[in-house]
Amino acid sequence: MIKKIFAKDVMIALIIPADYSMDSGIEFLTPDNFSQQLGLMNRPDGYQIPPHVHNPVVREVVWTQEVLFIKSGKVRADFYDDDKNYIESEILKKGDIILLAGGGHGFEVLEQAEMIEVKQGPYCAEKDKIRFEPVNSDMLSFSHA
Repeated sequence: MIKKIFAKDVMIALIIPADYSMDSGIEFLTPDNFSQQLGLMNRPDGYQIPPHVHNPVVREVVWTQEVLFIKSGKVRADFYDDDKNYIESEILKKGDIILLAGGGHGFEVLEQAEMIEVKQGPYCAEKDKIRFEPVNSDMLSFSHA
């Protein structure tokens, strides 16, 4: 089951577990206004996606959104609202995919992990983020949805 994490009424993360599967077709999991679009496809043998090019379209990207692919290991993701208030945590494992769409986030590697990160560019180094203190381990909360 796909999990969406909210701060107030704003989606700040979307987790696709490794064992998630869908029927044939395509399903976009993000709203059209997200600057990072995330979709799933399940296509049968022989299905063809016609060759295509993308048109140049001027877009304004204000907030960085990231997608992490967990290739191996286990990682705890901690989620925060825009005011750096802790919301909850989730354990990510091999094959999981997470879209970090808003708010704040931090990670602790629980088992040596290899991850792939995809985000918009160009990267703006230290202008791109504000670091802050993580939640104390005795305050961790995990949903069981």
